[in-house]
Amino acid sequence: MTTLRFEDGTVHVRTDDPEATATVADLSGVESDPRSGGYRAPAMQYAAIRDALESAGIEYDDRIAVTEELSLSTTYDLREYQQAALDAWLDADSRGVVELPTGAGKTVLAVGAMVAHSVPTLVVVPTIDLQDQWIRELETEFDVPVGRFGGGEQRQEAITVSTYDSAYLRADDVGGDFGLVVFDEVHHLGGQGYQDIPRFLTAPARLGLTATFERPDGAHEQVAELVGPRVYQLDVDDLAGEHLADYEVRRIEVELTAEERETYEEAQSTFVDYLKRSGLSMQSGSDYQKLVMRSGNDPRAREALLAKQRARDVMMNSDAKVDKLGRLLARHRDDRVIVFTASTDLVYRIARQFLVPPITNETGTKERREILDRFRDGTYDTVVAANVLDEGVDVPDANVGILISGSGSEREFTQRLGRILRPKADDSTALLYELVSVETAEERVADRRR
Repeated sequence: MTTLRFEDGTVHVRTDDPEATATVADLSGVESDPRSGGYRAPAMQYAAIRDALESAGIEYDDRIAVTEELSLSTTYDLREYQQAALDAWLDADSRGVVELPTGAGKTVLAVGAMVAHSVPTLVVVPTIDLQDQWIRELETEFDVPVGRFGGGEQRQEAITVSTYDSAYLRADDVGGDFGLVVFDEVHHLGGQGYQDIPRFLTAPARLGLTATFERPDGAHEQVAELVGPRVYQLDVDDLAGEHLADYEVRRIEVELTAEERETYEEAQSTFVDYLKRSGLSMQSGSDYQKLVMRSGNDPRAREALLAKQRARDVMMNSDAKVDKLGRLLARHRDDRVIVFTASTDLVYRIARQFLVPPITNETGTKERREILDRFRDGTYDTVVAANVLDEGVDVPDANVGILISGSGSEREFTQRLGRILRPKADDSTALLYELVSVETAEERVADRRR
């Protein structure tokens, strides 16, 4: 007899059938386990092992199969593109990644997938805020208790929402309990540690959701192996005007002051001179990491690193940008505005000068929720944030974004644009302003993220 069991993040196969032995031993990831007298593979190989045994006509005792059936239904009327995405995922054997822009209703798509399978489901999300949002949504839609791993709780239900951190800690224990797993912001699985989460789960059905699947480091290829390939993709331009607001991106160029220009040129010269001597080109993240490592014991490398930071601070946080921001806020005093920066110090400077609420990684969860609730109900018409609103936070509708500084990341740009693209009742056009310091490296950064 052949038996399949889930044990500590693995599938254990025990068999005395020579045909089953030959079938299982040939599969990728399956290794002999002399200690237990069987074979063992990462839990994610469960579906492949099961399918191989069935194809060979071999009977087996499946102690892993999720037999609990849920009675799930939804009141959501999926939009045409959401239904197309769901169909594409189902046609791909319920494995794969769907890429849709922020605001396009990826949660609705996931609900459709959960209804289609109606099996115990684990939803994995990057932040506590997003976890709270998912739990509220699922409890309302399905009228069932929803478990939580994270935020001080470890309570499992047939439908459970976990943070990535908690899923990493719990997967080898509960990985055999779910038939479907949904990874929200699935690009997070590109991180080495988090890749163990899908490896330790037996769930045959796997859905990844993201606005930006491809990663500059190429780690999306590992995500495709763990969750499935990208099966459906739409970008902002595909949905703008019908399902998302029409939008316009306006680049505004500003000049450095004479003092800022002197500081910038001196710092940039120090940095570039070091690069010429060191042979580093800074064309990839690995070159930057080499510079950081060298700065630990090479004074010239440390000087270059500090110079790079000075130049960056000047070009991204110039006085002209703050002045232009003041004029833009006056122009849009009747609009809902989010100001994005890459600098916590600049957030607080703007908050003090223009009397707008700040949100940074130093802002507590309760305070952040209060600020966003007041932004939602109209008490506040403007908020300023440093990076923390890019993903994993339920941000109220806005129609104007002002990008004072940021990285060259396409993901970051797409997420910030998505914050202002939810459909408007009056069919108005959303605006995203980019403030760029001319004749600086920021021009190249802005071009790269577009």
